[in-house]
Amino acid sequence: MYHLLKQVVEKINFNDISEDRRTELKVLADFVQRKKDKEEEVHLNFICTHNSRRSQFSQIWATVAADYYGVAIKSYSSGVEVTAMNPRAVQSLERFGFHISSPGGENPHYTIEYSAIAGVITAFSKLLEDATNPSENFAAIMTCSHADENCPFVAGCEKRIPIRYEDPKAFDDSPLESSMYDYRSFQIATELFYVFSEIK
Repeated sequence: MYHLLKQVVEKINFNDISEDRRTELKVLADFVQRKKDKEEEVHLNFICTHNSRRSQFSQIWATVAADYYGVAIKSYSSGVEVTAMNPRAVQSLERFGFHISSPGGENPHYTIEYSAIAGVITAFSKLLEDATNPSENFAAIMTCSHADENCPFVAGCEKRIPIRYEDPKAFDDSPLESSMYDYRSFQIATELFYVFSEIK
């Protein structure tokens, strides 16, 4: 893991997670544990309306957290509309120590690295049915209320798990923009590291 990112991870404190929130997160941990116990592949698709901020943070941090704890998963993200991964989210990840490159374009496919030896994460805005996403036997983790409420059926999913986050978009173009993106990203990191720390 890159040095700056490792320093961020070392600041994670599970005591910051409330008991109510731990109950919600346990549903995801239990899904992962059951799949692992059955020696089945673990596919997690993090879903938000535009697949631009919270679902992207979740896909990326889940990959890092699972790797950190030695849990084999495949992490994805998607939405119900295609936009683009928000550049503010990209900048937040860079501040945390991820190495990111982009070829540009309307919906750029970012390449994201967190370690010199780990594989590259490709991040871009996409629909649920995109060919890069699993079509069956996956958990659909609903990361925003809009997607959770307006997408009542997720085709092919084995388990639907609501783990909602507030949208940092509310602080766009404000003095709090950077700090609130970082806050939300770190919250997601903390909770997903907690989830994978529970896997035996």
